[in-house]
Amino acid sequence: MSASRGSERRLATLLLVIIGCVVSQPVLARSRIASPASTVAPSPVPFKKALHQDDSLDYSAAKDLQLRLENEHKADALARFVEGMSFEENGEMDKALAAYRKVLDVDPGQVQLAGRVASLLARQDDFPEAIDVLKDAIKATPNAPEPLLQLAFIYAKYLGRTDQAIDYVNRAIAINPRNIAAYERLCEVALVAGDEKKALQALDRATALKTDDPTFWSRLGKLYATIVFKTDRTPTPDEIARVNEIFKKAADHAGNDIAVLKDLADYYASTQQIKEAIPLYLRLLELEPEDTNSREKLAAGFLLTNQRDKAVAMLEEIIKQHPEKYQPYDLLAGLLDDTARTLERDKKKDEAKAAFAKAAANYEQSLVVNPDRPSPYLHLAEILLGPLKESERAVKVLNEARQHFPRTPEIAYYLGIAQREAKHSQEAVATFEEALHEAELDDGEITNARFYFDYGAAAEQAGLYDKAAGLFQKSIALDPANAADAYNYLAYMWADHNLRLDEAEQMIKLALQSDPNNGAYIDTLGWLEYREGKFDQALVDLLRAAQKLTRDDPVVFEHIGDTFAKMNKVAQAVDAWQKALNLDPQNKSLSEKIDNAKTKMSKGQLPNANSIH
Repeated sequence: MSASRGSERRLATLLLVIIGCVVSQPVLARSRIASPASTVAPSPVPFKKALHQDDSLDYSAAKDLQLRLENEHKADALARFVEGMSFEENGEMDKALAAYRKVLDVDPGQVQLAGRVASLLARQDDFPEAIDVLKDAIKATPNAPEPLLQLAFIYAKYLGRTDQAIDYVNRAIAINPRNIAAYERLCEVALVAGDEKKALQALDRATALKTDDPTFWSRLGKLYATIVFKTDRTPTPDEIARVNEIFKKAADHAGNDIAVLKDLADYYASTQQIKEAIPLYLRLLELEPEDTNSREKLAAGFLLTNQRDKAVAMLEEIIKQHPEKYQPYDLLAGLLDDTARTLERDKKKDEAKAAFAKAAANYEQSLVVNPDRPSPYLHLAEILLGPLKESERAVKVLNEARQHFPRTPEIAYYLGIAQREAKHSQEAVATFEEALHEAELDDGEITNARFYFDYGAAAEQAGLYDKAAGLFQKSIALDPANAADAYNYLAYMWADHNLRLDEAEQMIKLALQSDPNNGAYIDTLGWLEYREGKFDQALVDLLRAAQKLTRDDPVVFEHIGDTFAKMNKVAQAVDAWQKALNLDPQNKSLSEKIDNAKTKMSKGQLPNANSIH
């Protein structure tokens, strides 16, 4: 049972008690039976909402059961209403209908309940009964437009009687000419009949009205856009101007109405009118600074419409005009980040790195303007740790974030990763422990399998091998179906430090079961075989690992060199080590191995194989 439906029943029951207490009084106080939420939030992407929404299935409850007969009849009707809700919740629709009909027998003018009953009847294809219920409601409350609009829907969609449907809509419009729902229904009826021209005429009729209601104009604009912007044809400039004119009326009266501003921004972004969309999204972000939805919509709109470069130029111009606002920096950084990742996928490394650097600079400037938001710190740290490989800079950024948000476990988590990547091993372990403690005091959301994997990697780097093993095993236990990386890391740690080789063999087999062609996993297998003295098999697997990896890895080539050296194939060992050194020029250990091998070769000696690891 939903919370709103439950409160409705409790309140209705309470009213029964009250009725029993005041039955001798001449007037029954207006009942306050709350309706369960029946409205559906608008789609985040405009014009994809189904125009032919089946309003015959509208289950909105009777908002006001103000019965007009004697008190005992009112009490009985209210009891039937509560009973009907109970039957409906249990899926006993026939019994629910019977109970609701008894309420309408007492007071057929209960418009919302009549609509509910008509919806249930229409769902059962009992259209004659649904029509009778609605007509009774119209007789009892001739100034209510809702039953007229529901009748129009039934006549148009199920009975194919367009003329009668239009007549009912026109009667609803006569009652309230500014009821946008009536024009929506009129447009819908025309489209059901396949008459687009008549649908546009209905909307034109609405545009002649004078109203300051921004919602009226935004909904009307969306109706126009549904007809004008179609996938099978390109709208004419006049048609676009017509829709823009209607949305402009919404904009003129929107003020700080967030729902209307979102509709306007979505419309302009989806129709590639980027210049109009950007200020609206910026305004939304001023009203709702943490509205990531608006930020994502703007970025997505640019990406979908291939307007990214234009958007970047516009945001840069806005920043020149308003350097004191942080929102344009955030938006520009996000767009540059997306651009960089696209360039990276296209293997344009230098261009991608430059775009990532610009994105980072804009996040930093955003934080200069307003440092009191956690998300830019995290976005910036992600770029610094990932594509830019500037771990020390990431540590500095996250330490600043930690000062602003001292009890935010996500920031502590990122800081632990940054410290690990910067080789501050002991600090990283301490920070991970702080993140774990803070997460336990919070909701524990970050302490998932990935968290324990990252913590385990920090502990391994710090030389805490038993602690690391426990953390990797915790990661595996939390998500065994996706634990291949943890199995591999645990196996490699034990193999690299020549520990628990039997268990390491079990771990790497489990990793390879999940991904048998993973070059990193095959390297771990080869290195484990090296530790076990199986040099021939180790060389086969290490060479296979080098082939499977998508890019050359210095560690794999070093392993290959070490294995050649154990097999007294010195020239091949030096060649492999040199490849590794080319990929990792700062590795002093590799330089020493190469120099030692070359020196002994020049003296006609074999290098001491036992000195390798």
